[in-house]
Amino acid sequence: MTPTPEPIHDLDLRGLKCPLPALRVRKALAGLPAGAVLRANATDPMAAIDIPHLLNETGDVLLAAERDGEGLLFVILKG
Repeated sequence: MTPTPEPIHDLDLRGLKCPLPALRVRKALAGLPAGAVLRANATDPMAAIDIPHLLNETGDVLLAAERDGEGLLFVILKG
């Protein structure tokens, strides 16, 4: 994984089912300034589809998406 700019904001989405992870990411990104980094952890397999789709709509940048055990880790740059 490539180094990410600071500051990093963490969002715990573990245990939430579709569509809540994507909705929470949208809400979190709306409250962040441009250039901020959001790191989101999710367990719902649909988040692997929903979150990148959301970022295509918002114009924010997916820096990394990784499987972490049973979960998913997304690193997002607020545009």
